[in-house]
Amino acid sequence: MDMLGANPANSSPLTPLAFLERTAAVYGDCPSVVYNSTVFTWSETYRRCLRLASALVSLGISRRDVVSVMAPNVPALYEMHFGVPMSGAVLNTINTRLDARTVSVILRHGGSKLVFVDVQLLPLFREALRLLPASHPRPRVIPIEDPSLDNPNLSLPSSSLTYENLLQTGDPAFTWIRPISEWDPIVLNYTSGTTSAPKGVVHCHRGIFVVTVDSLIDWPMPKKPVYLWTLPMFHTNGWSFPWGVAAVGGTNVCLRRIDAGIVYEAISQHKVTHMCGAPVVLNMLANAPESVRKPLPGRVSILTAGAPPPAAVLFRTEAIGFDVSHGYGLTETGGISTSCAWKGEWDRLPATERARLKARQGVRTPLMTEIDVVDGETGKGVKRDGVTMGEIVLRGAPIMLGYLNDEKGTKAAIRDDGWFYTGDVGVMHPDGYLEIRDRSKDVIISGGENISSVEVEAVLYGHPLVNEAAVVARPDEYWGETPCAFASLKEGVAEAPTEAEVIGWCRERMPHYMVPKTVVFKPELPKTSTGKIQKYVLRNLAKNMGPAMKSRM
Repeated sequence: MDMLGANPANSSPLTPLAFLERTAAVYGDCPSVVYNSTVFTWSETYRRCLRLASALVSLGISRRDVVSVMAPNVPALYEMHFGVPMSGAVLNTINTRLDARTVSVILRHGGSKLVFVDVQLLPLFREALRLLPASHPRPRVIPIEDPSLDNPNLSLPSSSLTYENLLQTGDPAFTWIRPISEWDPIVLNYTSGTTSAPKGVVHCHRGIFVVTVDSLIDWPMPKKPVYLWTLPMFHTNGWSFPWGVAAVGGTNVCLRRIDAGIVYEAISQHKVTHMCGAPVVLNMLANAPESVRKPLPGRVSILTAGAPPPAAVLFRTEAIGFDVSHGYGLTETGGISTSCAWKGEWDRLPATERARLKARQGVRTPLMTEIDVVDGETGKGVKRDGVTMGEIVLRGAPIMLGYLNDEKGTKAAIRDDGWFYTGDVGVMHPDGYLEIRDRSKDVIISGGENISSVEVEAVLYGHPLVNEAAVVARPDEYWGETPCAFASLKEGVAEAPTEAEVIGWCRERMPHYMVPKTVVFKPELPKTSTGKIQKYVLRNLAKNMGPAMKSRM
C-alpha cells in the first residue's frame, strides 16, 4: 500500500461550483430563483452563470482578479456566487449598509478590478470612488438594473453597460474555468467590523466546498426545498447556502428588503420550508404585530447564528411555529462551525428549559475537526463545568486561508499550535456543549469579577417590554467598570418603564454585581448590515457618559 496514493483520477480539486452543473442536469426544469414576478429554472440559471463567466473573461478578468458586488438579495447576486469564480476570479460581496468611506477602504484593500452595483446604491458607490486615492486604479463599474423598482434606471447614464446587457454578450456554452488547485481562492469577505476595522478574509474552493456539504449534513435540507433569503448573501456568502441550495435543487426566494410583513407574505405565498437569519430576524418575527402575521404553511425551519440568541427570543419564535436551530460561525470559518445538536430527551423538558439549552452554541459540526475552550495564559482546555471561561478555538477544513495583506493578523489568529483563535469567550459544559459568554472585548470586569454581557442581555430580553438589549462596560470610579444597558422597547408600549424599574427587575433575577447600573433607552440600537449590534458604538457612548459616581452595589 505504500506505493498507492493520490493520482489524477482521485485528486480533482474540490469546488462548490460543480453543484450547479449537476443540478442543471437533474433539476433543469425546476424553479431555481424567484424574485417578484421573475422565475428562473435551474437550466436557465446555469446558462446565465456561464454567460457571466464568459463575459467577464471577455472583459479581461483572469484568475485571482477580485470582482466585487454591492447589491441586496436579488438574482444577480445569487448568480455571481457561481459566475464570478467560474471565470477564475475571486468574488467579493460588499455589505450594502456600509458608508462610502468603508466601501472605499474595501475597494482599495481588496484591489477590485470590476464592481457590480445595484442601481439604488450607485450614488453611495460613486462617493466611495471619489474617496479613493488619486493614484489608485479605478475599478470598472457595471450597474445591476431592477425593473421592479419605481424608477429602475434613475441613476443610470444612457450609455451604461448594465448587468443584463453584459450577460447577453456571454457564451451560454462557455467552458468554465476550474480551479487549478482546491486551495485556490474563491471568495474575499470582509468582517463586519463590530469590534474593529474590517479585515479581508480569504477562503479557498476546498474550504467552501467542505463547509457547504457540512451545513447540508448538520442542518439537513430535503431535495427541492424552498429557501427564503432573509439572510444577506453578503454575510459570509449567506453561510454557504447559495451553493448549498443549488446542491439539493432548491428554490431560492429572493427579497430586496426585509420586514416582518414582507417575510410572512413570502413564507405564505411560496410555501417556504427553510430560512436563515441572525437573532434580530427572529426577534422581528416574534414581535411582529398580529396584523402582519400570516399562518405558516407548515413547519418552517430557521437556522440562526451571528450573535448569541437570548433564550426568550428562541422561546417566542418557536411558539409561533418556527423550528429553530442554532449554530455558531465566523467570517473566518465560511459558515456554521458548531451547532446545538438536539437530543431527544430534551423534548420532555419545559419549553423555557428547552429554549435555554438551545441558546448554547453546541458541538462541532460533522466536518469540523475539533473545538475547544482554552485558558488565555496556558493554552490548555478549561474545566468543563459551564463556569470557567476561556477563548474559543477551532480547527478544520473550513478555516480561512488567512487575512489578505495582513501577515501579522493571520499569525495572531492561526497560531503554531494548530488552532484558529476566534476572540470569542465561552465556557464548556459537562456534556461537551459550548456556550459563548462574550467577545473578548465585551467582557466587563467589575471589582475583579468577569461579567458576561451576554448573560445580562439574556435576562433583559426576558423583560416583557424590552425589544432589544445590549450591555457594555461603563467606567466606574469605584468598581473600575459596571454594566451599562442599552435597550429599545416593543412597539405599542403604553407606558415606558423607568431606568430604576428595569434595574429593580434585573436585581430580582441575577447576582447583584451583574445588574446594570445604568439603563439607556433608545428607539433602535445601532447594527451592522448583518444585524449584529455594534457594541463598539455603544461602548463609546457609555465612555462619553463619564465614570459613574462612586458607590457600592
